[in-house]
Amino acid sequence: MTDQDPERDRLSGRLSRFAKVGAGLGRAGAQMSANRLIGGDDETARNARALKAALGGLKGPLMKAAQMLATVPDLLPPEFAQELAELQANAPAMGAPFVRRRMAAELGPDWRSRFEAFELEAAHAASLGQVHRARAEGRDLAVKLQYPDMQSAVESDLGQLRLVFSLYKRLDKTIDPTEMGQEIGDRLREELDYAHEAKLMQLYGAYFADRDDIAIPVPMAELSTQRLLTMTWLDGQGLMKFTSAPLDIRNRVASLLFDAWWRPMTHLGVIHGDPHLGNYSLTPHAERLNLLDFGCVRIFPPSFVAGVVRLYRALLSGDRDEQWAAYESWGFKGLTVELIDILNMWARFIYGPLLDDRVRSVADGIAPSRYGREEAFKVKQALNALGPVTVPREFVFMDRAAIGLGAAFLHLGAELNWRSLFEASLDGFSQSRVAQSQAVALAAVGL
Repeated sequence: MTDQDPERDRLSGRLSRFAKVGAGLGRAGAQMSANRLIGGDDETARNARALKAALGGLKGPLMKAAQMLATVPDLLPPEFAQELAELQANAPAMGAPFVRRRMAAELGPDWRSRFEAFELEAAHAASLGQVHRARAEGRDLAVKLQYPDMQSAVESDLGQLRLVFSLYKRLDKTIDPTEMGQEIGDRLREELDYAHEAKLMQLYGAYFADRDDIAIPVPMAELSTQRLLTMTWLDGQGLMKFTSAPLDIRNRVASLLFDAWWRPMTHLGVIHGDPHLGNYSLTPHAERLNLLDFGCVRIFPPSFVAGVVRLYRALLSGDRDEQWAAYESWGFKGLTVELIDILNMWARFIYGPLLDDRVRSVADGIAPSRYGREEAFKVKQALNALGPVTVPREFVFMDRAAIGLGAAFLHLGAELNWRSLFEASLDGFSQSRVAQSQAVALAAVGL
């Protein structure tokens, strides 16, 4: 995406979008002010419902940003996270006339001649685009078509996201979300760049090339543009189809998910930042995991990855100096003994299954939708006495992946030795090795 992209800077679209979003957030702010006057034990819950009502009629980037926030449990109060998590991401699919116009705009007026078959009815519609089934060169394809004016909508909505944060700051001053907002903005912009996504798809495809049990779609460059991504279609079933399968099958699914997310992290410093249930599927007997949708992949500095491993080992050994050094390497400022203790409360929850050398569930007796909420709330309460803490931006998608995967493991009821899985992913680990592997992998796909 270039600065000259006309769709990004279409003024009329941005002004219209800004006015619509601003009106909704203005109503939410007024309701919150009224709630403050009324008070009561349920004030936070009422405020959360007001924000959900303001966003519920919207589609597109701000909706997606709100859902991102809902999956970072240490950012929002539990009531807010629960309400935002219930927002519906799926948008009504655009009809055949829209599809014809958009395809012609991306591939030219003779676009139909480039496909042996193309289904005008969308197989899936989401907040930023929709996917169609097609066939070309004897291969079944998925054609991901971006809605028009999305660049304009993103720039408008990111401006309004600051209003969301200002509303949030009225309620909670324990965490400064500034860097998190910047992180979400950067990832949303990347998600609209389908050429960038195609390169990330190739990166993952190369990394898992020797695995028969993890599959990545192959992008079709000749049928793709910056706002159109054509890739091979991978058949599979959703994770919820396996929740009543025998334990060995459920454990296999969980092991594949663990490998697909954490091995690229510890080997290349990249992580799939959106472990949404719709972003992967499995063959009927879980012989293979299909990893889908690479619009939200986070590339971490190797020093951050080293900090992840350093804290894991420091928690295992109880080495306070190493714990301090790990947090410092991540960019936490103003560290004190008290702050380290509070940060460790959250770390011991996230790392908990990895610190326990036995077969176990990720968490006993916790519903997937509540995973991490209570622990995060306890951390936020403890932070109240210390004032605002700025959480480094990398944690948005690190936390999101950890919580999303934990919820998937709870859906499955998987029982594994998570520490053994993590240790296996660390075979030969060093910061310099991650840096070298990352540089080679990114260069190979032109990133």
